[in-house]
Amino acid sequence: MTRRATDGNGIRRRRATLVAVIATASLALVLTGCVAEPAPTSTSSSSDPTSSESPTPTPTDAPPPALVPNGTAAENKPFFDYLNNQAITAAGGQPDGPAFINSLRAGGFAVETMELTPDITTVGVKADSVQFSVHAPDACLIGQWGAVGGYTSIIAAPLATGKCFVGQTRPIDF
Repeated sequence: MTRRATDGNGIRRRRATLVAVIATASLALVLTGCVAEPAPTSTSSSSDPTSSESPTPTPTDAPPPALVPNGTAAENKPFFDYLNNQAITAAGGQPDGPAFINSLRAGGFAVETMELTPDITTVGVKADSVQFSVHAPDACLIGQWGAVGGYTSIIAAPLATGKCFVGQTRPIDF
């Protein structure tokens, strides 16, 4: 009686198949936890068919943020962002530095606390982005607008000079 010898390739193939089966089963188990739950449905315990519950306010129903006079940068950042997004919309998505400054001024921020970078570079072409700031009592609210990056804002500590920006800024004389 002759016995067929098991070669190393057969064992490797079986091991590879076993590893693939275990990996697939593990992945299926992990993905099972990623299934979305159905949205909760509201049930009314009221027996009066004419009564209705007040709808839950949505973010669009919320009043716009407001200026907190002498407030911190964190307290005024929602209003800062709101005004800057309004300026972007009002300018048809193509605002310049004065559009942001005028919007912030109209919103109640003091122009004396603002800084603005030039819209035009030293070689006379439109800048890729413009930065603007409001110096709050505790920190700087800094916004940036660019055609490529869109709008972003941060809160940052003022520089040792007391300013928000390094270098030459544009005079706010408009």
